[in-house]
Amino acid sequence: MTAATRLSISGMSCAGCVTSVEDAINSVAGVSLASVNFAEHTATIEGEVNTESLVDAIRAAGYDAAQLTGAEDESEKEAAEMEHYRQLLKKAVLAGIVGVPQFVFGMAGLLPGFDDAGGRLFWLGIGLLTVFVLVYSGGHFFSGAWKSAKNHNANMDTLIALGTGTAWLYSMVIIADPTLVPSMAQHAYFEAAAIIIALINLGAALEMRARGKTSEAIKRLIGLQAKTARVIRDGVEQDIPIEDVGLDETLRVRPGERIAVDGILIEGHSSVDESMLSGEPVPVQKAVGDEVAAGTINKMGSFLFQAKRIGKDTLLSQIIEMVRTAQSSKPAIGRLVDRVSAVFVPSVLIVSVLTFLAWINFAGGDQVTTFAIVTTMTVLIIACPCALGLATPISIMVGVGKAAEFGILIRNGDALQLAGKLDTVILDKTGTVTEGRPSVTSILVLDDWNEDQLLQWGASLEQGSEHPLAEAIVIAAKEKNMSFLEVENFAAIAGHGVEASIEAKTVLIGNRKLMNDRNIDISALDAAAHELTLQAQTPMFIAVGGKAAGLISVSDAIKPDSMAAIKRMHDIGLKVVLLTGDNRETANAVARQVGIDEVIAEVLPQDKADKVASLQARGERVGMVGDGINDAPALARADVGFAIGSGTDVAIESADITLMRNSLNGVVDAVAISKATVRNIKQNLFGAFIYNSLGIPLAAGVLYPLMGILLNPMIAGAAMAMSSLTVVSNANRLRLFNPAGER
Repeated sequence: MTAATRLSISGMSCAGCVTSVEDAINSVAGVSLASVNFAEHTATIEGEVNTESLVDAIRAAGYDAAQLTGAEDESEKEAAEMEHYRQLLKKAVLAGIVGVPQFVFGMAGLLPGFDDAGGRLFWLGIGLLTVFVLVYSGGHFFSGAWKSAKNHNANMDTLIALGTGTAWLYSMVIIADPTLVPSMAQHAYFEAAAIIIALINLGAALEMRARGKTSEAIKRLIGLQAKTARVIRDGVEQDIPIEDVGLDETLRVRPGERIAVDGILIEGHSSVDESMLSGEPVPVQKAVGDEVAAGTINKMGSFLFQAKRIGKDTLLSQIIEMVRTAQSSKPAIGRLVDRVSAVFVPSVLIVSVLTFLAWINFAGGDQVTTFAIVTTMTVLIIACPCALGLATPISIMVGVGKAAEFGILIRNGDALQLAGKLDTVILDKTGTVTEGRPSVTSILVLDDWNEDQLLQWGASLEQGSEHPLAEAIVIAAKEKNMSFLEVENFAAIAGHGVEASIEAKTVLIGNRKLMNDRNIDISALDAAAHELTLQAQTPMFIAVGGKAAGLISVSDAIKPDSMAAIKRMHDIGLKVVLLTGDNRETANAVARQVGIDEVIAEVLPQDKADKVASLQARGERVGMVGDGINDAPALARADVGFAIGSGTDVAIESADITLMRNSLNGVVDAVAISKATVRNIKQNLFGAFIYNSLGIPLAAGVLYPLMGILLNPMIAGAAMAMSSLTVVSNANRLRLFNPAGER
């Protein structure tokens, strides 16, 4: 699978442009997925395709594009946006200088009429000055409308260009021959055109400034990357750019310094602030053999570590890419809005024509022509789909960034939307509810066996297994400095245990099912095994030569915060299910201790996905929480898969949502952020739809027959500009949301 290509898109003026750009990208051979983010003005493309083809297709559609490849390009994009912000302000000020005095003097009755040559000459000068405003301050609207028209499209630029252009053209016609319309209709709208341009530019500038705050999560993550590293080469310590650090090089980190790349500590010890990974403020103790991650901060003590992951392979780089991709993705609700926006502008054009025809044909009086022009212009100006287009992506950007602050990495917009709709959460036991570090707690022997001998045989057999329980037995033997016996014919029996030969004897170690399948009599161990399972311990039976030799009991401590996290799940209405391959009695004991509702035990790894599917078949929306590797099929089958892990051990690619903290509280926090984000999106969409639902009829003049009121085009321009700013400001409220506030 090739890496996604990110492009910066220029020329998009509204949500309607999103569909045009996406269609252009999808027309390129080799594109498998394209997502255009109107809030960021970026596109993310997956597939076997070269960048030049993508850029050419986008330019052919009337827009422009450039590839974004790293932090340097992001900085250039940010600098370009800041320059554009300043230009918008300049254009707004100039248009205001021309339009506002006209409006003020006109309201005061101080401007000349059209009944003499002097008055018409004055207005001709004002008209030429307004042309300058339309070219300098509003030129981008007219050029955008022209490009869109050439590609048989219509967008926000089309509406603004038609509205302000109509106002200017009508005014020039009045100046040329006022007798073409009744005296009551002899009015120039130069001030409306100029002030509308000023207001829209000002609104766009303020919106751009507010939008910049939504990407602060990415900026902070990029800011965590160290610029230099202190390496030891030929026995000499030297500072070099981080780009020059090679694999397996030895680096020194001093107190207070930021760790440059991922690696393994080889000398010294310290405490490291890993809050940028996990969201937890408590420093983590590090000793020889422990992993350290780029971007984390060494709190105290100097140590040496060996570089193991550099450049884009570091965990921090993966996190940045994951957050960036998620912010650019669209949930189902966003794709629906894009489809609506694609037909919105053409619909408004039809409404504006109908408005004009309705006034001309059904209204009376000397001012009917003026009213027809004004209402048509007002409909065009007020009906901007910008707020509609920003409603979803702007909230997604902030929500994904907020999740990252709490060590929650969300892969895509769909996962963010669905997490808040879950009603059932399935938890794997080992490493999810428990610590994932089992240890031997007791050894029971039969006949001529002793504890050390049984442990030695069990550990020798389990050396070939990767199961956490097997690892516990091996560690216990190593702690006693035991030597391992030669093992032959090793075979793992999925979900049951292992089998091999030691000293020409067949040795079995595993659960009760394995013993029963091989007709091993374990009745002498039954009572003790039952008592151990009631204490949430897992008994592993050992048989040698077809006869029971004893059992080794392994216990995996429950995480300190599992009970509290599961209570939080219940508090928000989630049903909690424990899904484990462990024996039923042990699973039930764990469930009782932490308050889990339902237990599905003794499940083979390959069958976990089927259990998820069976719950879904009952109509439940299911989230699966596991280690992200062994539970991959179940994570993929669930409506939302949560990979839980700590630090660099987490399997980022295994689930929809990755929890960097080794805590179930991350699941509840993710659900809370999902609900808050979707609620914010709905607020934005409601505001945008209400704005257009009320604004367009008002602009068309529905209140005039009842109250004699027409909406001023300048007010329409201000309302249009403020609608987008309101959406962005509402989305930024998410930055203050604290999902952990209820703990």
